[in-house]
Amino acid sequence: MTSIETKSVHTATMKERTIQSKVMPLYQTSAFSFSSLEELEGYYEGNGTYLYSRTANPNTDALGQTVADLEQAPKGVSASSGTSAILAGILSVVKSGDHVLAAQDVYGGTFHLLKEELVLMGIQVHFADFSDRSEIEGILIDFPEVKLLFSESITNPFLRLENMENLCQLKDHYGVRVMIDNTFATPYTMTPYLLGADLVAHSATKYLGGHSDVTSGVLVGDADLIGIAEKRVVNLGLNLSPFEAWLTIRGIKTLALRMKTQTANAGAIANFLTDKARVWYPGVGAIVSFELPETMDVSKFFSLLGWIKIVPTLAGVETTVSYPYGTSHRALSAEEKEKVGVTRQVIRLSAGIEGIKDILEQLDAAFG
Repeated sequence: MTSIETKSVHTATMKERTIQSKVMPLYQTSAFSFSSLEELEGYYEGNGTYLYSRTANPNTDALGQTVADLEQAPKGVSASSGTSAILAGILSVVKSGDHVLAAQDVYGGTFHLLKEELVLMGIQVHFADFSDRSEIEGILIDFPEVKLLFSESITNPFLRLENMENLCQLKDHYGVRVMIDNTFATPYTMTPYLLGADLVAHSATKYLGGHSDVTSGVLVGDADLIGIAEKRVVNLGLNLSPFEAWLTIRGIKTLALRMKTQTANAGAIANFLTDKARVWYPGVGAIVSFELPETMDVSKFFSLLGWIKIVPTLAGVETTVSYPYGTSHRALSAEEKEKVGVTRQVIRLSAGIEGIKDILEQLDAAFG
């Protein structure tokens, strides 16, 4: 190469085997090159791993396996968001004509994925009160087409702890699969795969990433099902970018440290709120939900929160609040909101890692 035009295109590269990076490199590439047609053909014969980043990338593979290891599951796959991970998981189990039975108190975005989108694929979804085993069992008896039970380890926003023993007993008796969204609990608090779930999903945007600067999802679980889910991720374009995967892995490195502090802060916040509002806190995790008295002006309360930000998400290092009635559960009908208990006075608080004294002083000021 002699011309500046050619040299500027074909920039210098380093032989990877001669470099030992302390941190996994970022493979920010859309495709991988081959030294010969024979090497390319070898990829299709199963002798290679990487071709095109939509189908596989070292960073996204590392994220999937990292979360699988945390959950003590055999295999994982990355996806572009928590919703993408849930969709890939569902489609690894069910097909057109099959049914899904889901907890009625799942996250609003998940509720709409199940209710509005799966029907377009010929999949019927039933919702039930998962705290009532007889209601679940009644649907399983009436609809043998149900192939998957779906719930959350800690539900959003009222923080009900799912009874995994019940679900797994039903799984064994009726021959269904169980899928759990473990976003709120994280593997720091609970490992649903070890409790019998077939699939475990995460909105890695939340606690795994941990810094509100990435959107990503991960699905882990049974190796055969994850193998099918990988195909769904590729074929439906649900893949995650290498940089988002790299950022999420960087966030995971401090997961245990953050969760330790955030969980302790959440417990203190729940105690502080007990005589001021109706409080939901299961004693684990870093989320506290509460309902202001009807006599309080919810808009004024939000306006007095000072440095505690109002956001439509959770799990960053900062303490934040969200308004389920106007964000996560906004699209639910009035009847659906009433059924799950989302009123205009309900607030969901995500405990950060700030000093607990500062958090409580700011909350106290908002109560006036």
